[in-house]
Amino acid sequence: MMTHPAVLARLVEEYERESELRAAGPDGPVRQQMEDVVYTLCVSTGTHDIDAALAAARDRLRTAWLGEADDAEAAARDGRALSGTAG
Repeated sequence: MMTHPAVLARLVEEYERESELRAAGPDGPVRQQMEDVVYTLCVSTGTHDIDAALAAARDRLRTAWLGEADDAEAAARDGRALSGTAG
């Protein structure tokens, strides 16, 4: 099962935000939130450390966004083919 790109994007953004907060004050609830995000990213990407998780998430996101662009182009071509217009 693959994690949806929108979920991965949210997790990466949350990790980056938590990293900034943790740099300002590394203890307390921010630490637990950071650990939760790291764990979720690792599970979502099938990795065991945050560097690998971030790399995998960013790679999947890059591929997913490219795939959506390809899907949109294909849908546009299919629409033109069905309507009989050239494009």
